[in-house]
Amino acid sequence: MTIRRSSPRSCPGHASTVLSWPNRHCTTFSSGLPDLKPRRKPMRRTFRLMKREYLAAVKTKGFIIMLVLMPVLMGGSAIAMYLFKGQVDTTDKRVVVLDRSGRVTDMLLKAVEERNKAAVYDKETGKKVQPAYIIDAVEPDEKDPQAQRLQLSDRIRSGELHAFLEIGPSVLYPKGEQSTFRIKYHAKNAAMDNVRSWLNNTINPYLRKVRLVDAGVDESQADEIMAWFHVEAMGLLSVDEETGEIQEARRTSEEEAIFVPVIIFFLMFMMVMMGAMPLLQSTMEEKTQRIAEVLLGSLKPHEFMTGKVLGGLAVSLTGASVYVIGGVFFLGKLGLKDVIPFHVIPWFFTFLVMEIVMVGSWLAALGSTCNDPKDAQNLTFPAMFPVFFPMFVFMPILMEPTSGFATWLSLFPPFTPMLMLIRKAAPAGIPAWQPWVGLVGVVLFTVLAMWVGGRIFRVGILMQGGAPKLSHMIKWVIRG
Repeated sequence: MTIRRSSPRSCPGHASTVLSWPNRHCTTFSSGLPDLKPRRKPMRRTFRLMKREYLAAVKTKGFIIMLVLMPVLMGGSAIAMYLFKGQVDTTDKRVVVLDRSGRVTDMLLKAVEERNKAAVYDKETGKKVQPAYIIDAVEPDEKDPQAQRLQLSDRIRSGELHAFLEIGPSVLYPKGEQSTFRIKYHAKNAAMDNVRSWLNNTINPYLRKVRLVDAGVDESQADEIMAWFHVEAMGLLSVDEETGEIQEARRTSEEEAIFVPVIIFFLMFMMVMMGAMPLLQSTMEEKTQRIAEVLLGSLKPHEFMTGKVLGGLAVSLTGASVYVIGGVFFLGKLGLKDVIPFHVIPWFFTFLVMEIVMVGSWLAALGSTCNDPKDAQNLTFPAMFPVFFPMFVFMPILMEPTSGFATWLSLFPPFTPMLMLIRKAAPAGIPAWQPWVGLVGVVLFTVLAMWVGGRIFRVGILMQGGAPKLSHMIKWVIRG
């Protein structure tokens, strides 16, 4: 029987006593016989750790709750607007009109009467669904107009009035000073007031019609002259590959053009938060609780990091599959299959894998350098910058997906997964080569991120002491 020195990797039973890698050694006894228990293959060890991380996440009630709450939290405002759209304040709105032109008040009295008959009560249930607008015509005080305005403002503050409207004397034929043809609406919340919107849409068509009649146009023809036509948004015509017939262009809307890319964008954001974000905290906890030292008795550092990243990736893919399959089923039931961008779904999962592995490697590596939750919080934003930055620019890119700014920014590897998806889902479309070039770039960058993360993780996971410094991390990457 012989006595020999072995490294910690050969001494799993004593791994918890190891304080640094690979300087400490332990003493073991060997009979000189070959090890009868074959060592596990590296990939098998990695996948076992991945399975452990995955099951630890998905076999909890918290995971199910998170699947339900995340879309609610991310789209809470839109859902709330839909659920509470019928919750309207039906209190009558009383408005005083100071008509210095003498041409608008009579029209407003007739228009508000018609509006109240048509919109205030539901025709089927008889329930009041909108507030009634009440117009009070008051003679303007030409001697002291400011005193009259102050008096009306005080009545609004006391709740007696909702607002007052002041119409300039030259509003019909604007000439002279601007103050003579202005229409001013005074209220507590004038900028966001539905009454102001109704007055705006009622007064302006009437003024144009009066000008036409005064110019000699027959009143019956004035409405035809002022007819307003909306420019419809249409897609492009295409040819049916089976029949060869030309297919009509489909009508689109601004809501649809924005809704689909935004949903895809925020779905990827949620999956990154679900799968990659916890890696920083969990790695730090395993390090501070000395769990990592035990695991490193049977795992190499890069296997440890890879297993954790793949576990987070599996969690994200599970959540994404639930949302995508559920979304396709739900929209299919509503008869909205045309809205589903089936051509984007494969790209979504491809870029999701790259994003999780890339960001997850950084987060796991940075987590291995932390000994305190405050250190982890300070490193969160730098690590998540490739995820946060696209949120600041996604609207300009969505509006102009083929612009040079959108193209070059989406080909920058850290931002490619999220920004290329927005451009791919946009109705305008992008050249077929760009997603492939972006994919090549992000694959190479992800490999680099894993290599850099592995070098930092290898040293940081067993390092105890002060807060991590950037200079130290750079040395670890260069020297290994």
